Amino acid sequence: MQIEVTTLDKMAAGNAELPDDLFAAKPRADIMARVVHWQLAKRRAGTHSTKGMDDVSGTTRKPYRQKGTGNARQGSLRAPQFRKGGVVHGPIPRSHEYSLNKKVRRLGLISALSQKQADGKLVVLDAANGTTKTGDLAEKLKLLGWTSVLIVDHAVDVGFLRASRNIAGIDVLPTIGANVYDILNHDLLAITTAGVEGLKQRLGPKTAQANGGDAA
Repeated sequence: MQIEVTTLDKMAAGNAELPDDLFAAKPRADIMARVVHWQLAKRRAGTHSTKGMDDVSGTTRKPYRQKGTGNARQGSLRAPQFRKGGVVHGPIPRSHEYSLNKKVRRLGLISALSQKQADGKLVVLDAANGTTKTGDLAEKLKLLGWTSVLIVDHAVDVGFLRASRNIAGIDVLPTIGANVYDILNHDLLAITTAGVEGLKQRLGPKTAQANGGDAA
């Protein structure tokens, strides 16, 4: 499909060809949800922790004799039914990460790209460079009317990245880092012409067969 290319100065810069198999596929909401859940699970710190009976401080002495008191038998004051006792089956530090098939991850990214295109929220930029001042970039984005945008380039310009860091709602990623969560988490997706070529290389049929469709 053909799409108009624009510049950060809101000027037309010709047209670009987007492959239908990457940008015009039928979006799969279920697949995108699976990939987002997988991404967020990987990001979880897993540092939640509680103290069990072995971890709380306290005596190990039996509170009172086993029989003859009329009370329920007890073995330790560190048991959960007592004040300051340990927690039963509480959370412990662990990793929430799990594996997800590479083909599913690839399909999720293609679905996210196609969803943005179908919603009219996809823009192709001629380049994302030439601006190293945050104020200058903020003015350009204001002129374009962009308040929530993910900019994807094949090789991110260091000066442009530095200029974008202090602007709320604006994120810049290389094509290798493009992911379902960040695409869906922004209102607009802006891809440079070099970024389009990078996505073709990353998600193309030959690449998918070679690496199993890796699109993490």
